[in-house]
Amino acid sequence: MAVSKRGIWGWMLFDWAAQPFFTVVTTFIFGPYFVARMASDPATGQAAWGYGIAISGLIIAVLSPILGSIADQTGARKPWIGFFAIIQIFALTMLWFAAPGSNLIIPLIFFSLASIAAEFSIVFNDSMMPRLVPEKDIGRISNMAWGLGYLGGMIVLIFVVAFMAGSPETGKTMLGLNPILGLDPAASEGDRATGPLSALWYLVFVLPMFLFTPDSGKGQPIGKAVHMGLAELKSTIGEVRQRSGILRFLVGRMIYQDGVNALIALGGAFAATMFGWATAEIGIYGIILNVVAIFGCVAASRLDTMLGSKVVVVISLVLLTVATIGIVSTGPGYTLFGYWPLPGADTGGLFGTPAEKAYIGFGLLIGLAFGPVQASSRSYMARSVSIDEAGRYFGIYALSGRATSFLAPFVVATVTAVSGSPRLGMAMIVIFLLAGLAVLLRTPYPAAVPVKPSA
Repeated sequence: MAVSKRGIWGWMLFDWAAQPFFTVVTTFIFGPYFVARMASDPATGQAAWGYGIAISGLIIAVLSPILGSIADQTGARKPWIGFFAIIQIFALTMLWFAAPGSNLIIPLIFFSLASIAAEFSIVFNDSMMPRLVPEKDIGRISNMAWGLGYLGGMIVLIFVVAFMAGSPETGKTMLGLNPILGLDPAASEGDRATGPLSALWYLVFVLPMFLFTPDSGKGQPIGKAVHMGLAELKSTIGEVRQRSGILRFLVGRMIYQDGVNALIALGGAFAATMFGWATAEIGIYGIILNVVAIFGCVAASRLDTMLGSKVVVVISLVLLTVATIGIVSTGPGYTLFGYWPLPGADTGGLFGTPAEKAYIGFGLLIGLAFGPVQASSRSYMARSVSIDEAGRYFGIYALSGRATSFLAPFVVATVTAVSGSPRLGMAMIVIFLLAGLAVLLRTPYPAAVPVKPSA
């Protein structure tokens, strides 16, 4: 079935709609606010935030393959995305009530609900791709969609730090303006408003997918679909063990994705520890990474088409490994473990020391690679399965990205605590990236010859 350009763009805009939740709420604005200002102390906030992410991650890991298998039986994906969109929009809107000093549990529940709904929606959206896009275009479209997502996240992040989130000390935004809509910086209303803003953004920009992107035909009724989906999941798990290429790919991705997630989550905090970065520096660092990520995804969309998804993932993992070594080797007055001394004078302004600029330079490699490594992993999987089995296999694909998502941060934290060195702790990420790369290099491409659709 030929899909119109409007239908393809509708599917791609899902990433544009979804990304601000991850960029603004999870990583750069609401998450740091929850830890630093909502909780009674940062240690309590960090522990609560970590538990919330861990619990939601466990639920996502367990249920994603189940829902993917059920979706294969019901056929249509849009009703599932719509159901989880309602949950996500409601939960994000409720984050507005997360005032400083209030109970941590309630906003944490709503954040976890939003995370679960967002990740489940991604499973169903990803599983639509093999039916919509010719095999030769999968890598290009996947990377372009991912780049659109980073562009959307960056636009919302810039809007928040420029016009909404005022400093509690000065009352002004990063541009020196009073926050719009009378948002009170003392009550962190600009930070809290990122929940409703992300909900509204998602509501508006997910609509083209519902309006213009064709869905699969209806399959089994929901009751029968649940029974058949669970039975199919059981057989799929056994089947994966027989499809050694797919199993190897999933294991490799599980390992390197742990490292990628830890690098993204901890890189800004590591810089804040090394250089004393405040919210403004971390926010601008995030904007820089998103700008570079857009260009990285555009370039990867071409490379994926010419050279294949595996080559793009391998190149991305090499760049991420170099970047990680670079940032852990950089500190005040030096880089490359001291073999390259740098002047220690602060020239003033943001990123005023040469060492901070070197850190940003290595960060550019992260920005170039962390979009393509994920987008081309998605297209790698899409090229390795058939249309009929996409739902259940993308459910297991989501599981592989979540099953051990706690491990890399746990190793980093443990090594840091035992050694007393944040630098040594962050260096552990290199092990995950290299181990995942080693598995991937021995994985065929595509990971398996797709099973022909059933008649």
